[in-house]
Amino acid sequence: MAWLLVFQSVGELLSRGLSLPLPGPVLGMMLMLAGLRFEIVREPVSACANFLLAHLSLLFVPVGVGVMTHLALLGQYGGRMLFVIALSTWIGLAVTALVLFWPDRHAKSTTDA
Repeated sequence: MAWLLVFQSVGELLSRGLSLPLPGPVLGMMLMLAGLRFEIVREPVSACANFLLAHLSLLFVPVGVGVMTHLALLGQYGGRMLFVIALSTWIGLAVTALVLFWPDRHAKSTTDA
């Protein structure tokens, strides 16, 4: 867990210190991606990730409590929220599919020429 916090903190320091347009946790995640090449980072992060994945269902409890405390807002904006969630999910799936299949299509077109 310490590695996760270190990378997030370093990303936050870089983001704020250099006035970068990316959030600190995103920079920290990119730094961790580079750090996972080293076993000194990879092994503890793997153990922490396995622990968190084993207890993933517990992380949904606060979300459920938040939904229950704001049922009036859900009733008022629920339809619009459902539409936006569904639309953004489909857009995310489409972009992911394009990104996954674009290199394959690009490679075939260059080999055909």
